[in-house]
Amino acid sequence: MKRRDFLINSAALATVAVLPSCANAKVVNKTRLRTAHIGVGGMGLEDLKAMASHSSVDVTALCDVDAHNLDAAHALFPGAKKYTDYRKMLDEMKDGIDAVVVSTPDHTHAPASLQAMEIGKAVYCQKPLTHHVSEARAMNDMAKAKGLITQMGIQVHSFYDYKLATQLIQAGIIGKVNTVHAWSPKNWGYDGPVPEGSDPIPENLDWNLWLGTAQHRAYKEGAYHPGNWRKIIDFGCGTLGDMGVHIFDTPYNALALDVPKTIKTECRPSNGYGFPENNIVTYEFPGTKYTTDSFRWIWYDGQGAPTAHPELMLPNDEKLPDQGAMFVGEKGSLLLPHFMELPKLLIDGKYEDLDMSILGESERLEVPVRDYGSESPKHYHQFIDACLGKGQCTAPFSYAARLTETILLGVIAGRFPNQTLHWDAESGLFAEAEANQYLEGEYRKF
Repeated sequence: MKRRDFLINSAALATVAVLPSCANAKVVNKTRLRTAHIGVGGMGLEDLKAMASHSSVDVTALCDVDAHNLDAAHALFPGAKKYTDYRKMLDEMKDGIDAVVVSTPDHTHAPASLQAMEIGKAVYCQKPLTHHVSEARAMNDMAKAKGLITQMGIQVHSFYDYKLATQLIQAGIIGKVNTVHAWSPKNWGYDGPVPEGSDPIPENLDWNLWLGTAQHRAYKEGAYHPGNWRKIIDFGCGTLGDMGVHIFDTPYNALALDVPKTIKTECRPSNGYGFPENNIVTYEFPGTKYTTDSFRWIWYDGQGAPTAHPELMLPNDEKLPDQGAMFVGEKGSLLLPHFMELPKLLIDGKYEDLDMSILGESERLEVPVRDYGSESPKHYHQFIDACLGKGQCTAPFSYAARLTETILLGVIAGRFPNQTLHWDAESGLFAEAEANQYLEGEYRKF
């Protein structure tokens, strides 16, 4: 089944008037929120714990294709009902849950989230929002049409240093920004051979359900589940789709960016199986009120990232943070380490103190927090509070879909090394017809 057909059929069920933003999304008319969790291993377990740390949450249902993950989560929440197939869970529990948390590998995000939204449930979905561009647009459309509370799982979005950097950039601390460099030396790529043969499927794993809508392939121990799926084109989105979402988020938000006009990726030729281990992705965006008319964004990943660049030189030959972003503006630069470090202002090659007086009284933040354990739940609790009518989400699907589309366009450009692709946001198509086949794919019946 073509993804487009699936997405059109899903969207057809969303028959209410399209709402302009998450600000108008309907709240759950309850004093408590009953949550269902799809994917409870690894990051899914952390998502589960963070959601459950809110005093108004009742963990009601748990779903995972790996019995070990499911049993470990159920030991923490023995009152929740257990499921292996999210489709069965959503069908049976539709009247007993209020919100769904999706924490699965990337290729399952859209199928699970769309089914949850079809039955009117608020959704918190891990980043990147989707595996394909067509899915990101469909999820945004569904959330608007149904008027649902939504949030993408980019918990650092709610951290002190990122909020401060956003305020400083928008207050003009370095003037209009012409370039952003962002980097991570992580390697969610695979340049090796395609695994051959098959291994016995572990008794604790339902391999068919793990594959879900992805095309069938033989199980190979250590190749996909539990940890290496991010490296594989059919399941993940590489380093760009993992760390890139976190590190792009603040500059993307601060500069009020939309989707790019052009994308070019420098990497090895595509092998159709694994993502390249090293990538340099250059985006050109339409200008905004916070950028110059000509604005570009350069992403570096893999061992040794970032590539040396004059705009990335620090005073006294200081080393760059392991991961981060550098805003380059008319008046200077702002370095934003990833993560939990204050942004640093550079003027004429020297560090300068941050001038907080440029922020209005209502914008000034409290004392910086340097404890991940207390900061991380804020993004999750924001979602829960929004569901209960006590605020709004700052990373709803209306925002997350655009950010994810931007990320995924860079992933697609990796199929065409050193070629500039031209993106038409209105039509949702590349000018280079050969690239459009990667905007969607086929859903397997499972």
